Amino acid sequence: MNCFVTYKYMKFQLQFKRIRFFLDKQKTDLHIAHGLKLFNSSIKDITKVFVILPFGKTSLVMKKVCWLLVGGIMALALAVSCGDANRTYVRKAIRIMDRDGLFAEGADWDAARQKALAASPASLEEAQEVIREAGNVAGGKHTFLKLSDAVSEDAAATDWAMPSVTMEAGGIAVITLPPFSGNSEEGVRYASAVLDAVPDTLSGVVIDLRDNRGGNMYPMISAVHRFLADDNVLRFRTRKRTQWIPLPFVLQATGVGRLPRIECPVAILTNEWTASSGEATLLCFRGLDYVRVFGCPTAGYASANQPFPLPDGAQLVLTTGCDVARTGEVFCDDPIAPDVLTDTPLEAALDWLHGQE
Repeated sequence: MNCFVTYKYMKFQLQFKRIRFFLDKQKTDLHIAHGLKLFNSSIKDITKVFVILPFGKTSLVMKKVCWLLVGGIMALALAVSCGDANRTYVRKAIRIMDRDGLFAEGADWDAARQKALAASPASLEEAQEVIREAGNVAGGKHTFLKLSDAVSEDAAATDWAMPSVTMEAGGIAVITLPPFSGNSEEGVRYASAVLDAVPDTLSGVVIDLRDNRGGNMYPMISAVHRFLADDNVLRFRTRKRTQWIPLPFVLQATGVGRLPRIECPVAILTNEWTASSGEATLLCFRGLDYVRVFGCPTAGYASANQPFPLPDGAQLVLTTGCDVARTGEVFCDDPIAPDVLTDTPLEAALDWLHGQE
């Protein structure tokens, strides 16, 4: 009997050491389930130690004592395991921010980083709040945490609004570009909805970016690429380098071919909800002498975001770069002012275009 108890106790200790080693070495909470499986195996072993008495009979009192002890050990192990998983979750996000965050440098980031790494979140929700707070420093206001449910909903979404083209008097086309975050096939449809509808000759065009909150900028720019003067579309400036985004790359990323340029005056409409990729599309035309912008200042999210997956299926959508126009102007968190501030931008734009004839 003593040999049996000693053997089982030693086996339990070995199993528990294996669990601690496993939890210390793994980097994501997806592996915690296996650690708990090992723990459950150990619980069965220690249960046998306490409930098996001489002659194979079981004591009811000892059973109760045993399960109280087992429950306490299990609660402690679960707390340790979840705590480790939550801290690992935070550390993974901090590593991403360290590497790619646009503002992840300097004293402010050092302080935010240390605070996040020192945190002891008791739940996944608390860990996510720690990440949000650090992300506000590493990436600014455009950075956010997209929870797993939202990621799944976006992946399954098929009801993205398509652009529209209407013709006004005098040979003026009005192109409305809504936000877009669909798949590659839908991106082709998005750009083609404009390219297939716009005639080859126009006296002017209105590009309506009002309420375009962003998404994938490539189909948006591709849709109106015929009105751009050259390949010098946009640049992204990260912490480490500046990346040029030429028009051929934009068209290739969308999956549409290049069409001949349409030479005509261009009026662009903006409002306070023009943001992110909507602002990037606007900046592609900045500095061109045949373009004028009407409306009100944009939202001020003219920066590049990149989604990074986290262990629970959520995404850290981190700002990695700011937008640089062909003029050399750098845009990020500040609104972009129009050339003509007006509450009736479409009417003002049409008046201006008619005056260009």
